Amino acid sequence: MQMILRCFAAAALVFALFSAEPSFAEEKKSILITGASTGIGRNLAETLAGMGHHVYAGARKDEDLAELDAIDNITAVRLDVTKQEQIDAVVALIKEKGTGLYGLVNNAGVGAGGPVLEASIEDTQFVYAVNVEGVYRTTKAFAPLVIESKGRIATTGSIAGVRSGPGWSTYAGSKHWMEAFADSLAGEMEPLGVHASIIEPGSYQSNIRRSGWKRAFEDIEAGGGEITDEMKQAYEATAARELSFKEPDDVSAAFVHALFDEAPLRRYIVVPRAKQGESTIRRAIARVVQLNEWGPYSLSRDELVEMLDEALAE
Repeated sequence: MQMILRCFAAAALVFALFSAEPSFAEEKKSILITGASTGIGRNLAETLAGMGHHVYAGARKDEDLAELDAIDNITAVRLDVTKQEQIDAVVALIKEKGTGLYGLVNNAGVGAGGPVLEASIEDTQFVYAVNVEGVYRTTKAFAPLVIESKGRIATTGSIAGVRSGPGWSTYAGSKHWMEAFADSLAGEMEPLGVHASIIEPGSYQSNIRRSGWKRAFEDIEAGGGEITDEMKQAYEATAARELSFKEPDDVSAAFVHALFDEAPLRRYIVVPRAKQGESTIRRAIARVVQLNEWGPYSLSRDELVEMLDEALAE
């Protein structure tokens, strides 16, 4: 029942979020989603499956694979985006099944880090192995199948890719990379008949924060350390906050638009509150102002406004 409700919710949200009515492909498509065990990936997998599309849902744990496999129109695949042999095995599976691959959703991601002087190199390497190298690996591996289908590639970024702040350098840095990656990939795929988008969610319900704490606990215990009461309380507070966020139905609606609409967008900022969206745009504008502060070729206010008007007209 929950999956059916999500299907209807996603369709309704697409109409609400975008003024133009989307034209969904009549033919059901096969789509691979990495990181589909929880959060945004799970929500999207259930939404697309409920719409009748065939979803290859990537996950790492046996229990998650079993849950996903039990859902109609979903084929669970063991897929750790940091392991090339697992990626290659899924490519081979899709070819063997003969379904083709219309869409690739690069969704697998992790969060970790802290202040630059305190964050460990190991945590930083782990985040970049998943959020950066993992996206690169899966795109290189599955793009040829998507090109054959003249399909779509969509990547889960974050508003952290536009804004950052103290303590965010590791996670936001990986999402800033996705911004550059999305622009380069879109230009490379366009001549090949493939559209590439990036979806940038704000604070929606997921498992990324709790997973970060659990990995930290495992590292502490592996090193012979002790999980203190203060740490446990911090985890509980994080879990309560994460579970208080909205379900990511709005995010799935943006992915549906990116995957199937006749006029997909390059970027989709999806936020649960207007203030979060406004503050993100303000950060982007502040960066433009900072870029224009130095040098002999700075633009006047009127020239900047004219450039904005031209961009809006496009």
